[in-house]
Amino acid sequence: MDILLAEGAKIKNMNIIKKLLDEKYVIDLFRKEILPKYPDFVDIKKVKITTHKKLIWETTYHIVFEFKTSFLVKNNNRQDSGAGKIKTLPIFCSAHSDEPRKNVYDALHYLWDNGFAKGFLSIPHPLFYSEYFNGVFYRGVSGNNLYHYIRKGDRKEIETIVPKAAAWFAKLHKTPTEKARNFNEENSRIRTVIPNEKIILSDIKKLYPEYYETYKKAYAIFTKKEEDFLNSTKKRWLIHGDAHPENIIKMGKKKLAVIDFTDICLSDFARDLGCFLQQFEYMSMRKINDMEFTEKIKNLFLENYFKDAKIKLDEDLQKRIDNYYNWTNIRTATFFLLKDQSEPTRAVSLIEKVKNNLGI
Repeated sequence: MDILLAEGAKIKNMNIIKKLLDEKYVIDLFRKEILPKYPDFVDIKKVKITTHKKLIWETTYHIVFEFKTSFLVKNNNRQDSGAGKIKTLPIFCSAHSDEPRKNVYDALHYLWDNGFAKGFLSIPHPLFYSEYFNGVFYRGVSGNNLYHYIRKGDRKEIETIVPKAAAWFAKLHKTPTEKARNFNEENSRIRTVIPNEKIILSDIKKLYPEYYETYKKAYAIFTKKEEDFLNSTKKRWLIHGDAHPENIIKMGKKKLAVIDFTDICLSDFARDLGCFLQQFEYMSMRKINDMEFTEKIKNLFLENYFKDAKIKLDEDLQKRIDNYYNWTNIRTATFFLLKDQSEPTRAVSLIEKVKNNLGI
């Protein structure tokens, strides 16, 4: 009896996210939530589960699971009594025990309704949000990310993808915001982006006191420049908030998508530009190590962005882009300094670059 009670308590206290590792549970869930959205599908035959991010503790979690879901297609040919065809779709779940992903679902839905379901510039298709799991379920996109081609040193493919990426960001920034809520308000300003300025300065002071004054001066510059601009205008743009090569997916010869909308918010569009330029430069120089090529691609990105956005680069905009470029350098350095298995040597050149750029 004691054994049975112990087993019952164990099941009761099991981390709920582990249910999404049970194929039968997932099939039943998808039959209820997803099957009605696809009238040409009549059943789900099987689900293959892949864990792209699997951080599961006793009761908390942060996961990204992929469910390769095999749907049975409706057979409309009465003369053919055989079974219908099988179509497999990549269904994803992004979930966090302490951070509901409702904002991701709402943002994807808003973009889907504002034209990202059409044409060659796309996004994942939002399917449903689960309050039980604090997770968003969406139909994923298939293809290799831009970082894949950077690692391979495939310069031709990089030159093909980057103009499309520029067009995608221009499309996002032109998306009307009148009916959009701020999907992630904390992420809208440098001062409050998680981890926020106060936490970062505290950790740097404690763990790397030799960098504290540089960080303190740099953040004072970053936040003042951003606050000065945002306080000077009521205009806000939808920004992705995490514009880097791993989130840019080549789906085909013409089609491109961007993924991971956890950080989408209303802010200054220059942030996406500065972020992309720094992240591309950092990855390209590590894997290809050709500054001339790297600068060529950065210029290619900006030229195509301004053409598609139908705006001109002026001195004010260049300063805003530079501000976010320098901030992203510091954020990258902070990642290497403060992650679980720190790599402080990888942060040194990034910090020195910001010091030189800012004259501090």
